[in-house]
Amino acid sequence: MSQQGGRPTGHEDDWWGQLYGDTADDTGPTTAPDSLDDRFASAAGAVGTGAAVPAPRAGPDAVEDLPVFPPGLPRPPGFILEAPPPERVTPAEREKPAAPADAPRTATRVDVPTLPPTPVDYVGSGPPTYAPEPTALPPADPDDLDDLVADTVLDGAHYGACTLRAVSLRGDSARYRGEPRRDSLLTARFGTGEHALVLVAMATGARATPNAHRAAAEACHWIGRAVGRSHPRLAEDLRAARRGDLKSGLHRLTDRSLGKLRASAAEQGIEPEEYAATLRCLLLPADPECRTRVFFGVGAGGLFRLRDGEWQDIEPHAGDVTGEPVVGFGSLPAETPDGDRLTMDLGITTPPSPYEPAPEPPREPFRFRASVARPGDALLMCTGGLAEPLRGEPELSEYLTGRWSGATPPGLAAFLADTQVRVKGYSDDRTAAAVWEA
Repeated sequence: MSQQGGRPTGHEDDWWGQLYGDTADDTGPTTAPDSLDDRFASAAGAVGTGAAVPAPRAGPDAVEDLPVFPPGLPRPPGFILEAPPPERVTPAEREKPAAPADAPRTATRVDVPTLPPTPVDYVGSGPPTYAPEPTALPPADPDDLDDLVADTVLDGAHYGACTLRAVSLRGDSARYRGEPRRDSLLTARFGTGEHALVLVAMATGARATPNAHRAAAEACHWIGRAVGRSHPRLAEDLRAARRGDLKSGLHRLTDRSLGKLRASAAEQGIEPEEYAATLRCLLLPADPECRTRVFFGVGAGGLFRLRDGEWQDIEPHAGDVTGEPVVGFGSLPAETPDGDRLTMDLGITTPPSPYEPAPEPPREPFRFRASVARPGDALLMCTGGLAEPLRGEPELSEYLTGRWSGATPPGLAAFLADTQVRVKGYSDDRTAAAVWEA
């Protein structure tokens, strides 16, 4: 019986048994010289070349002989597939003295690039309650998989004079409990070339309601449709710094979008408060000559500006819906107390621009701010999940100051790491959009 399980047949099994069978005697060690040098001398004598056996190499340059293993078979550790080619040594080199074993070796210097500082996990008095990474997934409905919300959404772009970074990530509490992210993020570009308009919209669904993530997503989609359909006029007003027209027009679009949410709640047979969302938006023109940045929305959150190494909280208060005036771009800063722009010579108030029909009365205060960005500024718009720890923990604002005050904006991965630095006591979803000015 052979090792393969067959019966011994032919001469093949004969030579196998002669070499490895139980009856074969062990030949034992041979008395004849059988070193590598002996074999070389024997071969040289057989061919009649008279070649001399080269002297063995010594010193640190000596190469240890490795056993040769046949190709095509499993290779044990320490074996090589084929013998290394012989090294050609000239007679002059062979006569050189071998280097001493303790000769100093020359070290090769390798320049290692300097890496940026490693982002921290948390700041403040102590570690947060929850783990830093996601734990449980939200429950899924096999018949409504479109309703699933990813744990994290990351986006970015560069238009005109600004670089945009945007992120929305699930809070530690929701990650632990397996709840969906209540925050929603939308980034969209409408138009082409210098007439394009970039919209960043973020919304937060009502707390402790089963459809909070749906309401937030719907709010972002409605305002996106409204701004997209009116983007030629909005871009024109931005370039011309028509702050009054922008405020009144965006107020109408916001109220109309949130009105659709209330209508959707009525269709579902639930109270409007159970299907509501805060809404915060940022408009950025693609024209590099226009540095007007417009914020508008309804509900709590944060609007901050990093200028000259210091954070400024420029969130419009509920009673201050006008914000700072826009000055420059060749227009006169002549406005009424309500922010409506006056004509240059007659002082006649310009009526609100008719983006859409008049909305129903507002349910919450409308927030608006339009300002001119300076080179080197960083503008941050965020939901309450990031705004509250920024206002409540000085170490977080100091950390982001150091990370975001460099000559170049952070990449997407670095921006994500920065925005998820945690603070004990703050575990809500975080959604943020930052704009760096060239």
